Amino acid sequence: MDKLEDFDSFLKNVDKISELVKDLNSSDVEVQQKAMGTADCYIAALDGPCRTKVNKTTINTNPPLQPSLVMTCTKGLQNESAENFMKIMERDAEERRVRRNVKAKKAAALKDMGNEAYAQEDYETAVKYYSDGLAELRDMQPLYTNRAQAYIKLGKYQEAISDCEWALRCNESCIKAYLHMGKAYQALKKYNESRNCFEKIVEIVPAREKMVKEYLTQLELEEERESQEKNAMQEFDKGEGNATRVPALLEKLSKPGQIPLYYCRGIELLSHAVTDCTGQTLFRLNNGFSIISSNDAVRSCLLQKTKDPDSQELCVSVLKLWRGICCGNEENQKMLMTCPVTRQSIVDLAISEHVAVQKDSLALLCLFSQMTHGRRLVIDNLNVHMLARNLMACILKPKQQQENTAVHILENFAAENKFCIQLRGGLTDSVIVPFTTLLTNISTSNLHVIASLISAIGCLARDEIICHSFAHDPDCWKAFVVAIRQCSACEYKEVLYPMLGLIINLSAVTSPIIQEHAVSLCECCLGLLRDSDGGVITRATGVLSTILPHSPEAVQHVIQADIVRTMHRLLKGTGQSATKYAIRTLTACTAGSHSAREELVKSDKKLSILRHLLASSCDEIVTGNAALCLAHCLECEGIASHLLGTDIVLLLLRHAAGDAKRTAVRQNAAIALGKLCRSEPRHMNKLRELHGLEVLHSCMKLIT
Repeated sequence: MDKLEDFDSFLKNVDKISELVKDLNSSDVEVQQKAMGTADCYIAALDGPCRTKVNKTTINTNPPLQPSLVMTCTKGLQNESAENFMKIMERDAEERRVRRNVKAKKAAALKDMGNEAYAQEDYETAVKYYSDGLAELRDMQPLYTNRAQAYIKLGKYQEAISDCEWALRCNESCIKAYLHMGKAYQALKKYNESRNCFEKIVEIVPAREKMVKEYLTQLELEEERESQEKNAMQEFDKGEGNATRVPALLEKLSKPGQIPLYYCRGIELLSHAVTDCTGQTLFRLNNGFSIISSNDAVRSCLLQKTKDPDSQELCVSVLKLWRGICCGNEENQKMLMTCPVTRQSIVDLAISEHVAVQKDSLALLCLFSQMTHGRRLVIDNLNVHMLARNLMACILKPKQQQENTAVHILENFAAENKFCIQLRGGLTDSVIVPFTTLLTNISTSNLHVIASLISAIGCLARDEIICHSFAHDPDCWKAFVVAIRQCSACEYKEVLYPMLGLIINLSAVTSPIIQEHAVSLCECCLGLLRDSDGGVITRATGVLSTILPHSPEAVQHVIQADIVRTMHRLLKGTGQSATKYAIRTLTACTAGSHSAREELVKSDKKLSILRHLLASSCDEIVTGNAALCLAHCLECEGIASHLLGTDIVLLLLRHAAGDAKRTAVRQNAAIALGKLCRSEPRHMNKLRELHGLEVLHSCMKLIT
């Protein structure tokens, strides 16, 4: 510590001297003179007190110099001292800089060697290299944090904490130091200190909140586990209730060579003894997972090697036991999911021909799917493709009445980004094929499950890659056309409504497959526009608004079906979603067809509906499309003259000069404004009156 204080004092002196040298070189005379005085004081302070003893009673026989001569000499000495001091300091600073660069290169090389050793899991060697690097350069922060990480791997938590503290002296905002220090404190079971370290990271970098939340969750789980084990051992020591039964039953179940019914009854008794947290914890502490999974009879039934009734009953008992010991106990969930027998069997049992086995297997998976911690354990330890495939197989075979549970499990896992990422590769076989099969075989018996499944697929389609896969699958779009027609004919609205929503989301992707089926889809939606259900009409309009931009043929088809008047009528309504979809559909039609523009102008010469949307809507999509649709209509002869005397210039100008973030709205408004003034020059006078030329000029960069 004494050496450290000397080192810190030395660094402070270097900083002071560097600042002094800078002032001595200043072009400002006053600054230079002040620095010279400070330098003299500094030199005087560096010179120790004179050790020669002086007899102060001796009479000075030499007369004093004249004051003027003293001042001249002093000034000369000061000038000479300052110049020498500056040269010495500059030379010293340069030498120190060179030496530091050499040391920094050596330290960086040693750090790289330490990183390589760490990557090879040779933590002792890594520590040695990091320590050698610090011997070269004591204030190199990465060496401290890297060595702390290696110390944690070696179980030297106190040393890791010390290194993190040194790293924070080098850089008080070093989040790696707080991270490793939090881990070390957690390993030492100092949970409050660990929590403070993790929370400090969020204070420094708020963007790391998600990462910190995961560490805090793990901290809470470990703290809870320790508390559970402490309480369980206290109950065991008292010898009360089920506390003594659990170890005794596990001991009996560890006997090899018994018939399946022996283990079955023992496991049933054990299930009744682990209904609370104490029982669950004692099961884990007494090696219950290994005792059950290593039993040959249990392993055989879980892997479906024998299918006799007794083995099936034993399998059901084990699944119920697992569900009982994992309910509300995160540590037991972790233990179960890391058990090899579980990873092999639990997914396969979901499609067991034995109804009770399948039911309890799905119930166990459902338990895990309902909690974030459980979902992540499953994703990290089980085969995600096989899980999705087997869940879809359960949905395809509704005879065993487990399809609702399977859909619920799939929907829960679809909320996890990691699940979607792992599912991307085998999506077609595991999900898309069975999904399209169901869509083409809708009946009254599977309506409820298909509606729920569509919602689950919608969750999966939030993933960009999965959405792209669905959008480019030809069988999927064929199935959509078949399903819409069947649901429309049979009035299966509970399926129709979510399916149209899914189509809206998928058709946002540009795909030649969508273009190929665009006319058929639009034809189906035109029929739905006559439905009595407003929700169905809105979603059918939504499908048209996303499908039409893919296909000019589809645009011509819907125009012939009088879509312009239908959309114009919808725009008079008050529904926000219906308005958004209708104006997008109308814009798509007017963009690709002159007859559509003429039809709209014919039904509304002053384009009052479009002007109303520009004036009243706050939705960027609505106002942007209203401005663009207006620009399309201005290409019709005479329409600009009909708009004289209206507030159209003011409305467009307001949007052109609006929020800079709404680029599309500003661009479309500027285009419409330019077409308006070009078609009817009298609008230019109003534009000048409102000082709009400057605004229009500023929007030109958006248009170009």
